[in-house]
Amino acid sequence: MQEKITAIDIAKMIDHSLLKPEMTKQEVIDGCILAKKYRCATVCVKPCDVEIAYGILKNTNVLTTTVIGFPHGSNVTELKLKESEIAINQGCKEIDMVMNIGRFRSGEDDYVQSDIKTVCDYAHSRGVIVKVILENAYLTSEEIERACKICEKAGADCVKTSTGYAKSGAAIPDLKLMRKTCSSKVFIKAAGGVRSLAGALAVRAVGAARFGCTATEKIMEDAQKMEAEGTLIVPDADTITELPAAN
Repeated sequence: MQEKITAIDIAKMIDHSLLKPEMTKQEVIDGCILAKKYRCATVCVKPCDVEIAYGILKNTNVLTTTVIGFPHGSNVTELKLKESEIAINQGCKEIDMVMNIGRFRSGEDDYVQSDIKTVCDYAHSRGVIVKVILENAYLTSEEIERACKICEKAGADCVKTSTGYAKSGAAIPDLKLMRKTCSSKVFIKAAGGVRSLAGALAVRAVGAARFGCTATEKIMEDAQKMEAEGTLIVPDADTITELPAAN
């Protein structure tokens, strides 16, 4: 069933991404100001930029978040825990942690679950939510389903498709599978490839509550225009088979 929404509904799905390695300090500042203008859910920055982002966003409803074990999840658990502690102390209210992909593909589910649980337990004790990045580009459908179950058992608040730096990002079949596998306690985030309002509406239709993107300004301009026209409507999930290309 189609759903009529507002531009703010779209904004509250956006984790504005400022993770490119070549980004200057000024570009990070400008990105935070942009996210504040459109009232995004969060800004996701590199660990070295958390203090900059929090300084700009601390008196707004836009949260500061960062990445942990990025981009391959291969850091030892103790280092992921320390990264989380520093980020939270600097103002993060959400963290995006990369699952240890190699250990997962080696069948070491207990190791992976413990790794995630250690970070989740600490973050939750500080009132911070944890999104776990699966990096679906390296996984089969069966592995995605298994990873979702491990994440939920470990206490993750969200499972996320991708870092945005693998060979592919979010895919509609993966999002549908993730939403089907996880209980309602766990929300879904799409990352990598959501570059248009049509893409944002598509991932919402199939059950994603958040998406990471860099095309925030264009998406929000289009959302505001369509809301004014009364045409900002989420399509029926059954009609969505792939992520629309950027327009």
